[in-house]
Amino acid sequence: MQKSLIYIGLLCVMVGLLWPWLSKVPLGRLPGDIIIDKPGLKVYFPITTMIIVSLLLSWLVRFFNK
Repeated sequence: MQKSLIYIGLLCVMVGLLWPWLSKVPLGRLPGDIIIDKPGLKVYFPITTMIIVSLLLSWLVRFFNK
C-alpha cells in the first residue's frame, strides 16, 4: 500500500510539472468522443479517450506488477 501511494504521488507531481505540455495533447477531443451542445445543456461522453486511458493504465499496472 505504501509503494502504491508513493507511485501515485510521484505520478501526480510528474503530471503537474508536465501540465503545460500535456494540455496541448488532444485527449478529450478525439474522434469518437460524443459532445451534445444545446442551449442550456452540454453533455460530453469521452468514449475514445476513456478507452485509450484504460488501455494505458492497464499496461502500466501490468508492467509494474512484473
